[in-house]
Amino acid sequence: MLAGHYPPGTQVPSTTELSAHYRINPATANKALNVLVDDGVLEKRRGIGMFVTAQAPHALRTRRRQAFHADFVAPLLAEADRLGIGVEAIIELLREERS
Repeated sequence: MLAGHYPPGTQVPSTTELSAHYRINPATANKALNVLVDDGVLEKRRGIGMFVTAQAPHALRTRRRQAFHADFVAPLLAEADRLGIGVEAIIELLREERS
């Protein structure tokens, strides 16, 4: 959804389609879709299917940013502290990596 494959208002594949494509149990696919409904990313339209909500990109981006911090930034800073690398040196390394 963040990559634009499923913009807001777009119907997403059904439980059956997902389970067949990924070769997973339909109950697992259904559970995943229901988690996205609970998170406000998808909405159920009775008899029609599941659709991406208008707030999905914002909700997903917010959640991914939080996970990025927890999974990457915090461990990076902890390791930098252990190695005696300051924040300015990390910033310089990131700038070099980008160029």
